[in-house]
Amino acid sequence: MKHASHKATAVSRQKFSLAKALFASGKGTHSIRSVRAVQSAGDDAAVLGLDPAVAEKINEIAPQTRRSIRQAARAAERRSHILASASLAALVGTAAGAMAFSNANEDIPLAETTTTTTTQLKRVADTGTASRSEARSDLNDSSSVQSASTDSNGGWDLSVSDSSLDTALMNRNTAQNVTVSDLMDQDQGALPAGFNPNHDTGANANNYPWGQCTWYAYERRVQLGLPVGGNFGDAVSWAESASARGYWVDNTPRHVGDVVVFAPGQEHADSYYGHVAVVEKVNADGSIEISESNYKGLGVISSRTFSAAQAGALQYIHY
Repeated sequence: MKHASHKATAVSRQKFSLAKALFASGKGTHSIRSVRAVQSAGDDAAVLGLDPAVAEKINEIAPQTRRSIRQAARAAERRSHILASASLAALVGTAAGAMAFSNANEDIPLAETTTTTTTQLKRVADTGTASRSEARSDLNDSSSVQSASTDSNGGWDLSVSDSSLDTALMNRNTAQNVTVSDLMDQDQGALPAGFNPNHDTGANANNYPWGQCTWYAYERRVQLGLPVGGNFGDAVSWAESASARGYWVDNTPRHVGDVVVFAPGQEHADSYYGHVAVVEKVNADGSIEISESNYKGLGVISSRTFSAAQAGALQYIHY
């Protein structure tokens, strides 16, 4: 009896320890509650004198470390993903099976294919417009094939022959005055050697007395866009003054705007001062028409015509 009483006392102590483990306060993995919970989880329920089901429940509510909490959360998340994936796969399989059974008599393509639509064109009635013939010739029929030979031997060339190029249409001068540039293109074969179109023109202002022939010649040249000196002096010295500055001066009338220089007394010019005028037209026979001032009175603008022989005896300032 003494021995049995000793065992009863031991069991009573174990139960007291269990109650202390369940209800005693404490924190951390080394608390009594944690130790007893671990013992329960490790199949120590028999040692504690508990039913295994009760021990499992105690283990679920036992305090856990932060690491174990995180690991449990990750495991739960993985289980959730696996379940979601499995559910989606099952849903897709179910839908595919339903489609297969509903279209049992139709061929379901395994891959996307490109649909080609063929349209048949019908020939319309002949309306007079150009149309391709319905007849077709066999390509093997030599009678229906036109042969053409090609020669790879050749060189680069213009679309037209070099001999057909009109070099007169090509601007080859450097004149800054647009009007002079155009006239030079027309006079390429007659220009003096070394002629400089950008010579000193002496143009500053009309310094000639109003109404005189020199005054009019200056105004008319400016009107036509041609250079002219404002200090060439009296009419008798115009040819010499212009030539000294680089103007082209000779005895051939060439263009509208050429200055005609009369020597003193020539063609009724003043016997001392001479006379100047402006060419208005050069005729095919060599005759010219001029405009002038002060031939019929101061400031009076008039015109005259000279034959080819008369024109050839006069001097002309071109540009």
